[in-house]
Amino acid sequence: MEDVLFESESKQTRESIADYLRQVADNLAAGDALTLQAGDQSVTLAPPPTAEFEVKAEREHAGDGSPGELSVEFEVEWDEDSEGDGSGDLTVE
Repeated sequence: MEDVLFESESKQTRESIADYLRQVADNLAAGDALTLQAGDQSVTLAPPPTAEFEVKAEREHAGDGSPGELSVEFEVEWDEDSEGDGSGDLTVE
């Protein structure tokens, strides 16, 4: 079962998206909590020192021969009572 604590979707420039991702990266690197806000929604999360990191690239087909939709998703996941452990060898270029 899943409870959505926060959700936001809007068109942004690549530069704006990079700014958001950079802020998340800076907070993660500093060990700071992440506060997400949009309108009247707000949630603060404190990822542990080690968490699961998933990167996924997808193509969604339109089914009628017209161009589909491409996406890249980044997910950081951890158990609420976990300090985290493990590591991976992902590279992003």
